[in-house]
Amino acid sequence: MRRRARRPVQALLFELEEGLYAQEEAAWATGVRLAGVDEVGRGPLAGPVVAAVVVLDPRAPIGGLRDSKLLSPRQRVRLARVIRAQAVAWAVGRVGPARVDTDNVLQATWRAMRRALGRLAVEPGLVLVDGPLRIPRLPWPQRAIVRGDRRCASIAAASILAKVARDAFMIRVDRRYPDYGFRQHKGYATAAHLEALARLGPCPLHRRSFRGVLPRSGSTPQDDAGPRLWP
Repeated sequence: MRRRARRPVQALLFELEEGLYAQEEAAWATGVRLAGVDEVGRGPLAGPVVAAVVVLDPRAPIGGLRDSKLLSPRQRVRLARVIRAQAVAWAVGRVGPARVDTDNVLQATWRAMRRALGRLAVEPGLVLVDGPLRIPRLPWPQRAIVRGDRRCASIAAASILAKVARDAFMIRVDRRYPDYGFRQHKGYATAAHLEALARLGPCPLHRRSFRGVLPRSGSTPQDDAGPRLWP
């Protein structure tokens, strides 16, 4: 009987990751293809909600996976390269601020997750979703896991891809709207961002439904300025 050469490496990684691969191990043992989904960008005043989905390869477990918030930007970028190279499949979905305003941020989050899953090159057998809520209108079995980005390797990998993709987008659009400082704060409500909003008013990246974006008296002349950014 041929011995599986990679199993000792997997076992060592599972120990090092303190059970982070438990969900994957259970699925892989029964032949189920597991997809982890997470999002980033629900809280900022500007920019898209971005979701990612990752199907990890049981033959190539990735060491060092963590909730993206626990990693430095350099660590996230390095791990994102490894995930994209070694995963069975991965995909990213994005929903812009206009949809956040019309649908609310939770609906926009679910839409971004469905877009990511719809772009996946393989069919998942089970979808693991970060958080307490399952995604409506999903054709695959799913399980919601509270703090899943700290408990499940696939969700942690998705959190990293989503964060890296969103940060890269906000850095790119900083060239178009340099006075807002998107490169530094990525759209979050920092003091510098709020000061720029008070001085300039919102740009097309801003979410008008979020408190602090529009002045109490209404919109500003810049509200509709600039090219269309979203489909």
